[in-house]
Amino acid sequence: MTTARDIYLGTDSGATTSKTGGIYADGTPISTQLRQSSTNSQAGTAAVIAGWVEGVQGFLTENHLSWSQVRGVGLALPGPYQSYGVLAKSANLPESFIGWNFHADYSAALAQAAGRPIALSVGNDGDLGGVGEAARVRGDSKATVLLLAPGSGLGAAYIDAKGLPLTGDQFAGMEAGHMPVPLHVLGHGLDKAPAFRCGCGRTWGCIEAYSTISGLPQYLDTLLPKYPGHELATSTDTPKHKALSLRGRAQKGDALALEIFDTQARALGIHVANLAMALDPGIVVIGGGLIDTESTTPEFRQRYLDGIRNAAAPFLFPAQRERMKIVPATLGELSQAIGAALVALYSVKA
Repeated sequence: MTTARDIYLGTDSGATTSKTGGIYADGTPISTQLRQSSTNSQAGTAAVIAGWVEGVQGFLTENHLSWSQVRGVGLALPGPYQSYGVLAKSANLPESFIGWNFHADYSAALAQAAGRPIALSVGNDGDLGGVGEAARVRGDSKATVLLLAPGSGLGAAYIDAKGLPLTGDQFAGMEAGHMPVPLHVLGHGLDKAPAFRCGCGRTWGCIEAYSTISGLPQYLDTLLPKYPGHELATSTDTPKHKALSLRGRAQKGDALALEIFDTQARALGIHVANLAMALDPGIVVIGGGLIDTESTTPEFRQRYLDGIRNAAAPFLFPAQRERMKIVPATLGELSQAIGAALVALYSVKA
């Protein structure tokens, strides 16, 4: 039986940093401050588990809570998975982690720390980030939610009317960053859109390469010749540093940077329309660094979101153009830990 004192915690584990957050039984966040620590993946799986448990203990202590109040824990961990709670080959974790049953190990460690079994739910970090954002934007409605969060890669999630993510039979559902862009439609700023190479190895033009940081060096190679007098045309800086300077340049009105991000917005808008044909969401949430209120200006964020909306609109069905909302994410770094905690709550209630 759920009581007002019950809490649900979420562990958001990246390859380098792990974060802990939590919610009360009514779904409201315990704190807007995440507890952060090193994942220590280089030290092996046991060290990672110890870090996750330490994160939970530290979060409890900092918020004057106890293990007796914990009714469930959720874990957000990047895939792919071999099966539920069992890791496959990850791009950012050691080879020795392949086949790791992290669900069993974390469950055992939580039970030891709490002195009793604790229900553990696990899922892809992008999916659980979508759960967190969906709970925020849908309010009391049952609208389905599509999340697209461009960062280093393209996080994507589809959240159903019950608040749960589409994971798929092989736990690879909504890997929407690796669907191809219709290059003949993208055009626009790229007079003839080339097929960018994606970090996944595909060369057919994955949307991830057109909408995220990972594709910026290729945008520079393609568009910089149009700006021969630009500072970056003669810069001896590395391609990575040139690419990372673009967001700051765009905030100052740099024409090259704005053209690149306008094209990214157009690519993402076309992708929204593609996914809307399959999923028909009520709300589309756009996350990532380009809508970060601490890193971008209101004018830039508006331009970026308008670019997405305008690119999607011609390809949507009339009812979608009228009713489907495209809105910015609001939880920021909290989304995955809060989403993990919410899935733990939903699982216990079910």
